[in-house]
Amino acid sequence: MRRMKAAFDSLPSLRPPSAESAYLFRHALLRDAAYQLQLPGDRARLHGLALEAIEALAGGRPPEPAPLDAEGTSPFAPHATDAFALALAGHARIALRAETPRAPAAALPLYLRRAAEVSEREFRPEAEQCWMELAELCAGLRRAASLRMAGEAAWRRGRVRVAEGVLDEALAMACAGGDGRSVSRTKGALASVYLQTGRYERAERMLEQAIAGCRELGDVRGEATWLGSLSLVQNQTGRVEIAERTLERAIDIHREAGDRRREGIGLMNLAGFCQETGRFEESERLYDRALGIHRQVGNRRSEGSALTGLAVLYHKTGRDDLAERMNEQALGVLREVGNRTTEAAVLGNLAQIHHALGRVERAVRLFEKALSVSREVDDRRSEGITLGNLACVYFRTGRFEQAERAFEEALGICRQTGLVREEGGLLGNRAEVYRDSGRLEQAREAYARALDIHRAVRNRHSEGAHLCDLASLLQIMGKTSEASVRWSEGRAILRNLGDTEELRRKSEDMRAACAKAGVSAIGEELHVGDGGPVMGA
Repeated sequence: MRRMKAAFDSLPSLRPPSAESAYLFRHALLRDAAYQLQLPGDRARLHGLALEAIEALAGGRPPEPAPLDAEGTSPFAPHATDAFALALAGHARIALRAETPRAPAAALPLYLRRAAEVSEREFRPEAEQCWMELAELCAGLRRAASLRMAGEAAWRRGRVRVAEGVLDEALAMACAGGDGRSVSRTKGALASVYLQTGRYERAERMLEQAIAGCRELGDVRGEATWLGSLSLVQNQTGRVEIAERTLERAIDIHREAGDRRREGIGLMNLAGFCQETGRFEESERLYDRALGIHRQVGNRRSEGSALTGLAVLYHKTGRDDLAERMNEQALGVLREVGNRTTEAAVLGNLAQIHHALGRVERAVRLFEKALSVSREVDDRRSEGITLGNLACVYFRTGRFEQAERAFEEALGICRQTGLVREEGGLLGNRAEVYRDSGRLEQAREAYARALDIHRAVRNRHSEGAHLCDLASLLQIMGKTSEASVRWSEGRAILRNLGDTEELRRKSEDMRAACAKAGVSAIGEELHVGDGGPVMGA
């Protein structure tokens, strides 16, 4: 501090002014403009002194970390300067601009890296820019590693297009450097971008290459990480049993390695697989286990995703009040960590609940907001799903032209990006619109195409629900015999899955269809659990 005072005393123009001549800056731009009036050498000296003073107050400069391209990963070691890391990087940047640098050259990359790492841990958006600036100071494999980290930070913020460009550059540099570990990590990161944007074939090829690279290097943890990502691709493309085996293998590896964080993520994804195939009790148990692990290790980002999955499960099992509260809780966490992609999905989930509860205009506003976020982050899957759901609401509120356009656009997205499972759901929703608008033969064709897809991807829940919907349609068309067969098939699937709430809703639809056709109800009424009376075949 004595050195800092002496430096100030040596600059007459910088001595503390009198109260009459002092300025109080009320705007950052005005303040920065005033700073620019200082001579560059004086500014550099002052920033160098500020760097020294803050370091002295925080117990000195933190030690140099292991290089980014080093083998393995070293845990982040907190330091007292972390609270000021971004500011220290700024001081170092300006102090180094002078003809005679006023800070050590190593200070800028050191604090840029620490600022990036602290920002990631605290879910702040500065990480991406810090990694990019650090990359400009590096060469070779260290530059490749910095770019990869910048790309991953951009992806986590939902900046998918930016992430892809940065990761492409990182991969080219890693390949040129001949470092297999860096190549595998970057390929795995790129696969996440391809998966999010529906390019499943490219994602699968990239992951298979990353897994092969890890096996060649004996990197078991890396192999397990990319196996977990590969299972998501396999599930999205309808290979459900293979996906579950792949994911269970990854979870076992993480558990054996004591990697609780990745074990929790794997359990959460497995819960999602169980939910999609109608195993709701098993799914809820897995979500609860995953949520416990996320909270234990402080993984807030995955905690938000697990809360989202649980909210969907509650909605599917008729617990809408609980689902609404869980979605609101998830939304708070996701906004805290900057997870825009999942935020869009939660907004869509909330919209569906409001729609189910009759709050139509509120649902429309939330769907439109979800759609805006999906487009902003270039999440094609979420965009297609949201458009399909919004089309149904448009139709039911008399906005028929908007509904038709939204369906066409949603189906186009699904077909362009290979979203087969989502296409099946959209076709089923569109069939419902055809039915309600009197286009019965078109509705029948749409249900048939939807059911073909559900069976191909083993989406048993949607298959059962749409078989019941088809049965209601056939009853309206006067095809009672065929309606009875389809009703029996659909009811059996939903009963086996234990979805009594969906059975109740489909039973109400069937009663309405029978009344509309002027015929008696199919079969006898049975009671299944607590779900109320349902139609029997």
